[in-house]
Amino acid sequence: MLGDPDCPHCQGLGYLRAEVPVGHPDFGKILSCTCRQAQVSQQVHRRLYSLSNLDELRHLTFDNFQQRGLIGIRDYQADSIELAYNQAQQFAQTMQGWLFLEGPYGSGKTHLAAAVANFVVGLGVPTLFLTVPDLLDTLRFSFDDPETSFEQRFEEIRRSSLLVLDDFGTQNATAWAREKLFQIVNYRYINRLPLVVTTNLALEEIEGRIRSRLLDPELVTRVEISAPDYRQPLDDAGHPDSSSLDTLHGLTFGNFSDRKGEGLAPQDLQSLEKAFRAALEFAEKPKGWLVFTGPYGCGKTHLAAAIGNYRNDMGQPPIFVTSTELLDHLRATFNPESPVRFDRRFKEFQTCAFLILDDLGTESMTRWVKERLHQLFNTRYNSQLPTVITTSENMDEIDGRIRSRMLDKRLCRVLGITAPSYHGIKPTRSKSSRKRRS
Repeated sequence: MLGDPDCPHCQGLGYLRAEVPVGHPDFGKILSCTCRQAQVSQQVHRRLYSLSNLDELRHLTFDNFQQRGLIGIRDYQADSIELAYNQAQQFAQTMQGWLFLEGPYGSGKTHLAAAVANFVVGLGVPTLFLTVPDLLDTLRFSFDDPETSFEQRFEEIRRSSLLVLDDFGTQNATAWAREKLFQIVNYRYINRLPLVVTTNLALEEIEGRIRSRLLDPELVTRVEISAPDYRQPLDDAGHPDSSSLDTLHGLTFGNFSDRKGEGLAPQDLQSLEKAFRAALEFAEKPKGWLVFTGPYGCGKTHLAAAIGNYRNDMGQPPIFVTSTELLDHLRATFNPESPVRFDRRFKEFQTCAFLILDDLGTESMTRWVKERLHQLFNTRYNSQLPTVITTSENMDEIDGRIRSRMLDKRLCRVLGITAPSYHGIKPTRSKSSRKRRS
């Protein structure tokens, strides 16, 4: 049959018949015409989009995704976006294994996950796109749904041809929620069903049983996007949001003064030159710890910032933070409206690839602060993560547990700058400090 009696277009053509030989699979059947097939296809797609929860995300496709992000971001950030884009496209075309996208808010994870889902739905594959909070709400509501039982809805989710779990890890961590999520993830893991997961959490924050499955290299393609929030591109200079290095971009090795014209004593000049060479060597090849000690204004912060700016220009920006700023970042997480939890912010400082901690002083700190600093340094010490520290205190004034690690010559190099302040300013201690010394 070349035409369909129910199609006005075919009726206008006289409802033509095709000769189909006896024994052919289509013999005696009424076949839909091309135009009717298109209508059916559109109805199927509309139903699939409705079932997939993609109606409001249909505009998020591979075609309108900026493959290297916004203009002005760092090369390493653009590279991470491009890698995620390529991996997402490959996954959508093959639907093999799992795709695990990590990154901060606004880095493009949801767009890519929705692009995968839209591409697959376009092929007619039943898909479910759910944020994890919505998934849990769907399961909870099914207890009161007269049309669909909890078991039916649960099976529908975990057996879906493709499941996309967006914003993984924001759910309330009740025992029930953890168990339901594990059952869904584990079922798809055992049966090797395609899964896309996006999260803005650190991997350590994800429930252990699920984390172990997300780390299976034989099944999971893991991509970490390091791009800034595209909604606030002008607020990001390529540095981590907890770093203040952007405010010190003018402090470089090129403009570090040798101060030979100041009439400094030879030993003072020698300490500056030694510190400068050590800083430049460390910037070129960060390994272990580097500690600068000396009076206020002698050049410690300049050298530390120069190291940070050198690494930033190489596309590997460190976290640069004063001890006061670090503690302010941690305290800010106690605000109920803080978008970052304490453990995540603290872990960021503990495990970042390169940390520069300026103006360390532990003499007058509270017990809580000293404990947090000890935990911070202990983690970085045991992991031998590159760290630069500046302090104006004498080594014997620093908390003993921290000092013992700073004096370990196998890992740490301590350089004392004896030159006075650039402007000859002698710092005065606070009254409380003078009282302690009297």
